[in-house]
Amino acid sequence: YNVRKNTERLNNAYILNKYSKRFYLLKYGSIFASSINHDTKMQNGLMQINSINILKYTIMRTREFLHEVMSLAWQFVKRNGYIMSEAMKVAWANLKLKGEMKKKIVKFYFKKVDGSVREAYGTLNEKLMPAITGTDNRKKNDTVQTYYDTERQEFRCFKKANLMSIA
Repeated sequence: YNVRKNTERLNNAYILNKYSKRFYLLKYGSIFASSINHDTKMQNGLMQINSINILKYTIMRTREFLHEVMSLAWQFVKRNGYIMSEAMKVAWANLKLKGEMKKKIVKFYFKKVDGSVREAYGTLNEKLMPAITGTDNRKKNDTVQTYYDTERQEFRCFKKANLMSIA
């Protein structure tokens, strides 16, 4: 099988699963899959190159994502006094929320500065919020997450460390 030989030459981390006909990349503790249509004839190695490029892109995006998770968790440990396990849970929840808000309106809960819990419906999807006018020359604050509140029809923010749950 040509694709298997080529992937083994590039990196021994690829494993061919006989039953699902997928390639799995086992690296950095996560599993990423890139489907290959078994019925498609490979022409001039084009299929091989595309699948390898997809996997390389997935690795790079994953490394960036894991770096962002760890940086955010370490920020919670240093600034908010969290233990690392709790900081990791909150960091993962924050990045999951950010990803979901880029796609749709999400219901989530966070603790306000005064200690009360707020239920919010927010999005980061440009199709679901009004056009942004003007320029923003202010320094960005990496400790808060901004979002468009669909109930109040305005931009709001919350401290990332105070995220409680995503509904």
